[in-house]
Formats: sequence, structure tokens, C-alpha cells
Amino acid sequence: MSFHRTNRLPPYVFEDVNRLKADLRKKSVDIIDFGMGNPDLPTPQHILDKLTETVTNPRTNRYSASRGIPGLRQAHARYYARRFGVKLDPDSETIVTLGSKEGFANLAQAITAPGDVVLAPSPSYPIHTFGFLIAGGTIRHVDAPSPEDYLRGLEHAVKHCVPKPIAVVICYPSNPTAQTASLDYYRDVVKFAEKHDLLILSDLAYAEIYFGDKPTPSMLQVEGAKNRTIEFTSMSKTFSMAGFRVGFAAGAPHLVAALARVKSYLDYGAYTPVQVAACAALDGPQDCVAEARAIYKSRRDVLVESFGRAGWEIPPPDASMFAWAPLPSGCEAEGSLAFSKRLMREAGIAVAPGIGFGEHGEGFVRLALVENEQRIRQAARAVGDFLDVEVSANA
Repeated sequence: MSFHRTNRLPPYVFEDVNRLKADLRKKSVDIIDFGMGNPDLPTPQHILDKLTETVTNPRTNRYSASRGIPGLRQAHARYYARRFGVKLDPDSETIVTLGSKEGFANLAQAITAPGDVVLAPSPSYPIHTFGFLIAGGTIRHVDAPSPEDYLRGLEHAVKHCVPKPIAVVICYPSNPTAQTASLDYYRDVVKFAEKHDLLILSDLAYAEIYFGDKPTPSMLQVEGAKNRTIEFTSMSKTFSMAGFRVGFAAGAPHLVAALARVKSYLDYGAYTPVQVAACAALDGPQDCVAEARAIYKSRRDVLVESFGRAGWEIPPPDASMFAWAPLPSGCEAEGSLAFSKRLMREAGIAVAPGIGFGEHGEGFVRLALVENEQRIRQAARAVGDFLDVEVSANA
């Protein structure tokens, strides 16, 4: 038996890699895993303390609130005011989601009619495209080798797209490419969206993982952006709370309301103690965020330096917990999926093949900074051995 919505989904590329990883681990092979962006840093203790304290209150074991408890929506509004200078109404302009991925998928259900076209970057995080395909929409992929190239491609796509698109996806710091965007760039995006009457769907999940002197901006800082923008953030990477499944959407009241209406039919919100713990994260001491950022930066530096000495040049990312790496010299012809599987079999290293992020991701792999520095150097030695074999084989 076949089903219309699942038939629209191609085979999940990462499943091939994950299956191979599981098979090798069953054989006791030590896999150094850069494949999934699954934070390995501990959740800060004050957050865990608030979680365990709240769990002991029997009232918190009842159904929670689909939109998020008021205290958490207020804490999120305070975060935006403190971090971006953006004022949000916690009742109409912010909503709690079960992670940013769920929020994005449910927004797609809320705003997409069959055949609606959404503009999305390629490469991009899979939910940015498949969320709309599942909802019955159509994706127009736009090559995004840089933010500026993406914006130029969007202009071309709008002119040649029938029917007219309804929305554009923006994701900086980017997953998977780790590209960043400036506030001036966001101003250009808002002008573009106003010109063509498009909604802006901004994914800001990696807002707090940046390595330069300038903090990552928010689309909502641009004057007029809030009229047509909804922006997603997440607790997963900032506070190492991936398993807690707490994210947010903020921005245009009519988009927040549409998302809230869909969610009201689907869930009762995250477990209340988890939401209370998220309040403690947003309102509590923020030195833990700076410490995590410093660890990711140090890992980035070790990865770039040690892999470079091993023969694999990796451009240093400016932000996010990922490095977007071209296939090593001599390995380009086999493609990112075959390379990723062979790297795992022969060197014990797992990476995410770029083709899994869209057609323009071919020729690259994504490495997540989720192994400690010792393991990164161990991986670099294995890469050196792997590439020496490659050189010998191709000599």
C-alpha cells in the first residue's frame, strides 16, 4: 500500500549512513561521530536543578499548555529584548514549540495550501524543504553558495516561478554550511520580501554559537520585518538541551496565531517541568552560554588545524556547531554519500553527506563539533592514514 504524502518524500540519505554506523558498532568498531549535531556538552547544573525541583510538584504532571506556559513565553520575550533589542508581546508574538524542527513543520501545515510554492536554499536543513512537501506544497530550490548569491537567486526565482511563491526560508547561521549574515543583509531580505509580498521564515537556531566579535543578528531587528516574519530559535544547542525539545517561534501575530491553532489540535505542549527549566536557562546566568561557545570555537580550531595537516583542508566556520567541508582532493568523483560510507568503513569516522542537504550540497560533507579535542585529533590521524592510502591508490 502506498500513501500520497510519504510517496512525495525521497529516500532519507542519512538513513544509509546511520545503518552502516549501527552495523559497525555492533561489531565493536569505534566510530568517531561527527555526523549528527547532537550536543555532547552537559546541560548546565542550575537548569537541571530547576527541572528536578519542579518534577516533585504533583501539579506539574498534568497536561501543559500547547502555546507554552506564560512564564516561558515571557522569558523568551525578555531574551529578545536583552539580546536583540526587539520587543515582543508574549501573548501574541511568541509561542513555545517542541523544538524548532517541530515548529517549522507545524508552521508548514498551518500556512501551506496544495501547490503553494516556497523558496528555500540548497543546501539546507531537510525540514526547511520536506516540511512543506509533507504539507502539500512545492519547493523551489535556490542555490546558496553564499548569502549574496542566494538573494540574487531568489530574485531570479520569483520572476520565473508560477504560481507566485508565498514564502522564503532564511537560515543564518546556516545549517549545514555555517554561513553567517549581517543585519544589512537582513534589511535587503526584508525589502525583497516586501517587494514581492512574501512571508519570511527565519531559522535562528544557532544564534548563540558565533566565533567572531559581532553577535549574530535577528531578522526581527529590521524595521517592518515583524509584519511578515516568523523566526525560530531553540534551546537545544545554546544550553545543550537537545533532548528537552524546547524551541520558540516569534514574530508576526498572524503567523504565530496560525501555528498556535495547528498545535492546539496536535499537542499539549512540552512537559511543564521542562518548560520551567527552560525559564531558568533564559533568565539565569549566561556564562554557561559563553563557555559552550568557547568550547565549540576551540574544537573548530583543532579540527581545521589537525585535519589540514592530515591533508584535508576544511574552511573554518564563522558560526554554528558545524564545519562544511569540500571532499578531499582525489575523492571528489565518488560523491559525498559514497565517500561518507567509505570514510566510516575504512577510517572509523562518521560525517553527514552533503547530498542529504539538497542537490547543491553534493561535493561536501558536514562535520559536527560534538567530539572532544582528543577525539578530533584521533580522527585527524585516521584521516591522514586514509588519505595516504588514497594517494597510493591514485599514484
